[in-house]
Amino acid sequence: MKRPYVICHMTTTVDGKIQPNLWPKGSNIHQLYEKCHNKLKGDGWIIGRTSMQGYASKKHKTLGKSDPKIKKVDYIGDGAASSFAIVIDKLGKCRWDSNEITGDHIVEILTEQVPTNYLKHLQEKRVSYIFAGKTEIDLEMSLMKLREHFGIKRLLLEGGGLINGTFLKANIIDELSQLVMPLADGSIGSSTMFDAEEGYTSRPATQMKLKSVTKLSGGVVWLRYRIKK
Repeated sequence: MKRPYVICHMTTTVDGKIQPNLWPKGSNIHQLYEKCHNKLKGDGWIIGRTSMQGYASKKHKTLGKSDPKIKKVDYIGDGAASSFAIVIDKLGKCRWDSNEITGDHIVEILTEQVPTNYLKHLQEKRVSYIFAGKTEIDLEMSLMKLREHFGIKRLLLEGGGLINGTFLKANIIDELSQLVMPLADGSIGSSTMFDAEEGYTSRPATQMKLKSVTKLSGGVVWLRYRIKK
């Protein structure tokens, strides 16, 4: 079985920064981003744990005791779900009040380091989870399981920069969808669209082929590229 087709969909400044706290208040960029998100017709979207914390429970939830009866096997919380919000959360840090985000069923991608009391929390909320490695996330395994268990054929990768950089380094991004705002950040050390680990520069830059350019409102430009394999 093939893995899903992966589209990295991001909004950036002209210098590739992704720090929205510096962007103008009251702009329509979020609406533009969501409109383009919908046009890409993904079966689900995937982000890193830090980015997902904004959607997770704001309450402090103390987990109960570990339960030896709970086995570390994949768990499907809603077999009827057709759209998905997926988080790479290798240590199980996100807490949940429900199993969906604006109608998208939540799927946690975990490692086997996660304690069983966290799995119990997810099962109580009927949040799906899959295991993709003992101590580190195996992205290829993650994608194959998302296709196998949930039928995901088209997946939108939506940040942050570290997760995007990890996917880029693993050469499992098929397309880039970038909304470029008429803004320059200029800060040093802030997050960019792709933040791969040190040493990544020993490899050639990822090559792309321009697919389309669309001018949107407010001077925003929507760029779409296919990744050359």
